[in-house]
Amino acid sequence: MSIAQSMKPWAPKRHLLFFAAVVWTFAGGMLLYKGISLLHSGTPLQSVEIGFSILGGVLFYLFLFSKLSMKHAKRIMALKSEKPCAFSFFNIRSYILMATMISSGILLRVFGVIPPHYLLIVYITMGIPLFLSSLRFYYYGIYFRRLVKG
Repeated sequence: MSIAQSMKPWAPKRHLLFFAAVVWTFAGGMLLYKGISLLHSGTPLQSVEIGFSILGGVLFYLFLFSKLSMKHAKRIMALKSEKPCAFSFFNIRSYILMATMISSGILLRVFGVIPPHYLLIVYITMGIPLFLSSLRFYYYGIYFRRLVKG
C-alpha cells in the first residue's frame, strides 16, 4: 500500500450513506430555515407563497430529486472498494453542482437580484426535496445489511 493510499480518509459504504444523509439534511434544513425566516406575517399572499413552495418542493422531489438520491444511494452501494474515500458519497459532478447552487444562492441574496418574498419560495421549494431525499440515504444506511444481501 502506498503512502497516499494509507493517508486517504476512508469510510465503510454504510457510513457514506449516513454522510450523504447528513449533508442532504443539513442543506435542506438550512434552506427551509432561511425560507421560513423570510416569512412575514400579515403579507397578503403569504399562504399562496407557502402553498406554491410546498407544491413545488414535492414536485421537484417526485420528478427529480427522488431519482437523483436513488442514483447516488445505488452508486454508493455498488462501489467496488470496501474502503472507499470518505468523500465519495458524491461524485465530482455532484460536488460541482452543489458548489454552483450554493454560490448562486449566496449571490442572489447578496446582490438582491430576487426580492426576499420570492427568495423564500426558492429556498423552501429547494429545501423540501433535499430534506426528503436525505430520508432515502438514512433508509439505505439503516437497512444496509439487508439491502446488500437482498
